[in-house]
Amino acid sequence: MLKWLKNNTSTFIAILATALFLLLNFILLPRDIYWLFLLPLAGLTLLLFVMRLESGLLLMALLTPFAVDFALFPGMELSMPVEPMMVLFAAIFLFRVLQGGNYDMRIMRHPVTISVIAMLVWMLITSIFSTLPAVSFKYLAARLWFVIPFFFASVQVFRSRRRITQFVFCYAIALFVVILISTSRTLGNFHDLQTLHRVMKPFYNDHTAYGCVIALFVPVTFHYAFLQKDNRTLRLLMFILFGALIVGLFFSYSRAAWISVLAAIAVYFAIRMGIKVRWLFIIFALFVSLFFVYQSDVLYKLGKNKQDSSYDISGQVKSISNISTDASNLERLNRWASAIRMFKEKPLLGCGPGTYQFLYASYQRSYQLSVISTNSGNRGNAHSEYIGPMTEQGAPGVILITVIFLTTFATGVKVYRSAAKPENANLALALTLSLLTYYVHGVFNNFLDTDKLSVPFWAFTAAVVALDIYSEKKNQTTETKHVETSLLS
Repeated sequence: MLKWLKNNTSTFIAILATALFLLLNFILLPRDIYWLFLLPLAGLTLLLFVMRLESGLLLMALLTPFAVDFALFPGMELSMPVEPMMVLFAAIFLFRVLQGGNYDMRIMRHPVTISVIAMLVWMLITSIFSTLPAVSFKYLAARLWFVIPFFFASVQVFRSRRRITQFVFCYAIALFVVILISTSRTLGNFHDLQTLHRVMKPFYNDHTAYGCVIALFVPVTFHYAFLQKDNRTLRLLMFILFGALIVGLFFSYSRAAWISVLAAIAVYFAIRMGIKVRWLFIIFALFVSLFFVYQSDVLYKLGKNKQDSSYDISGQVKSISNISTDASNLERLNRWASAIRMFKEKPLLGCGPGTYQFLYASYQRSYQLSVISTNSGNRGNAHSEYIGPMTEQGAPGVILITVIFLTTFATGVKVYRSAAKPENANLALALTLSLLTYYVHGVFNNFLDTDKLSVPFWAFTAAVVALDIYSEKKNQTTETKHVETSLLS
């Protein structure tokens, strides 16, 4: 402790001054002047970001699961406190890069980075031609303050595998607390499905986002709990977190989350069997093609399923394929049909990033409406990470997001098969399977416009890229040994 105080005297003084300021405010000031309490915290955050940018990244990961939406001004809602922190972090990071010019250009040349930059450039172009430019530029700004800290900055931070572990642990331990709160609310309400869908509020908007983020962390916490062998204390903690995640996933009643985890398990065995990535892509494309060829027969079979969503697990599983009476499934089909009609009007540039929810009402058809349909645009977007960009950014939009997903997946599998150190290889595979759960979940929902999913999604993507760039490869090890042998001889 004394050693830490000696090395971090200014930080300790800042923390102490902040605590005293908050205490005096609490004693002396009226309770309605709440914003004054934020000033010292904002100053302390600024100091942390300036002095220790990496620690700021971990702090945001820790706070994100607890963040809640707050209307700062009419029409402007932010996730507090993390989104203002992201803006500050992004500004400081860009200033440092422009001033120092020490950003690793290998990151900029990486295929995943090129795909991400192409996505952002295309979002800028489509925002200029947007039906609602103000909405689109706000959406683009939010995407930037997600991507800059948690992808562009994180790749360099994650050159140390220890930083990846710290990030996963920070978000997972906070998610663990949310799961405890949500599960405690679940007990005693098993027969009330509507209550079960709301127990995670205000931390997560609904059970689908809650289930999605839990599914995202299942593979990577499994890795640390069962495959990582360096630190027994970490393994024990991750084992506890993994158990909590499984409980949370079960009680999330999110069918898409369950499917995504099962898909990750199937792909895991396929990769362990040595199946090449291109064959996985071909098999996936074949299944999609078969669906479109036989879609009439498939939809007829699905239409005969009358099982609605249920608190009963078997009923909930059966309701996955119910497109005749299940309100959630019917509304999703309604959103997709509206999105496709919008896409046909503007197939190249789309209607503009973030504008779908404000425009789709007039594209609905009465025969496709469900009991939860609305014309006010207050119940989310296109419910697909593929159809949404297609509608808002045209055909290039869906192509670019798909390229990011496929390139990241291929990179992760490549690192798994080429890394010289098994711990790097196994971590790359775990992160890739975690991301795969989102790729699958993205068929049914899209959450990359929220901090809750964007933070771990872009951070995991950055970690895969970092492992690819900075991990020693097997062939490199062999070549190095050959050179050393030649020199010695």
